[in-house]
Amino acid sequence: MTDLHDLSGPAGLADHRFPCDNCGADFRFDPGAGQLVCDHCGNTAQMDSDAPRTIAPIAELDYRAALNADLPAAEIEETRVSTCPNCAAQVEFNADIHATECPFCATPVVTDTGAHQHIKPRGVLPFAMTEAQARKAMTDWLGGLWFAPNGLQEYARKGRAMQGIYVPYWTFDADTRSAYTGERGTVYHETKTIMRDGKRQQVRVAKVRWRRTRGKVARFFDDVLVLASKSLPKRFTDALEPWDLSALEPYAPEFLAGFRAEGYAIELEEGFEEARARMDRIIARDVKFDIGGDRQRIHSIDTKLGAVTFKHILLPVWLAAYKYRGETYRFVVNGRTGRVQGERPWSAGKIALAVLVGLIVAAAVGAVVALQQ
Repeated sequence: MTDLHDLSGPAGLADHRFPCDNCGADFRFDPGAGQLVCDHCGNTAQMDSDAPRTIAPIAELDYRAALNADLPAAEIEETRVSTCPNCAAQVEFNADIHATECPFCATPVVTDTGAHQHIKPRGVLPFAMTEAQARKAMTDWLGGLWFAPNGLQEYARKGRAMQGIYVPYWTFDADTRSAYTGERGTVYHETKTIMRDGKRQQVRVAKVRWRRTRGKVARFFDDVLVLASKSLPKRFTDALEPWDLSALEPYAPEFLAGFRAEGYAIELEEGFEEARARMDRIIARDVKFDIGGDRQRIHSIDTKLGAVTFKHILLPVWLAAYKYRGETYRFVVNGRTGRVQGERPWSAGKIALAVLVGLIVAAAVGAVVALQQ
């Protein structure tokens, strides 16, 4: 095992390459071993992040300071990224790469030559699953889908390696205090006489008695998670949750060795708007609980925000994008849990066969019924 030296590119352009001291090939982070390894000679490297450190939460950054472009210079970095013309993914590339294929949609991409300035990640959730484990999770998921094309399943099983991508997210913390007005409803019953089938009957009818109310609720929100990427459908990434954010590591470029990191496409302020909408829904639920009674009506909620902070973090996703019979299919795998999501493929042949079998069964049942009459 050797000590590791970060050879990031000039002028802060982090290319996340760590040459092996033994043979000169690049190290990569091995999720199975939890360390850096050289595939060429088998050498391993000591990660800087393995050094003893005080266990403490990852420091948050001030949201207002970021909006005012008043963050310390150490929190800003420059990376070289390319924007895919098809899906708009912003993927970071090594300085010596000039053309590649977008890992999100398999579109050919020529890399940009400029630098992208952005807020540096504060935390990273390292990959825990190997590419082989992710591929098995994906093919098992495909195998469990009815009417999926056998050819696509086989292609996915034997196809090219999946891409390990660190996807950007924002997390937001906020201390909220909300004053509300509304009404509390109490259900009571009255007995009424009605006519039913020519007879008088007494029935109980539920009614609600409303009473005006007002009050205050407070809640501290911790790590409200917001996707900062536009390259994948949100329904895919939402389906990969939950993420074990308690296992976040302070950002270290060694974790990215051998993987790609997508630059964020959702800016901080836009990300907070989504986080605020989530907070408001939870606050409304808290207000209804505070109103009590059998029914609740909310007339107004006035929320004051305090101590709003954020983190830019990277979460691990294994990604496969296949072109099969003219169609592109994308599949994503949670790099920690193996949870899978992707486009739902359909086999026209399997569907036609199922319809044919259904018609044959229906005809057979009809014939049996006819004979019995």
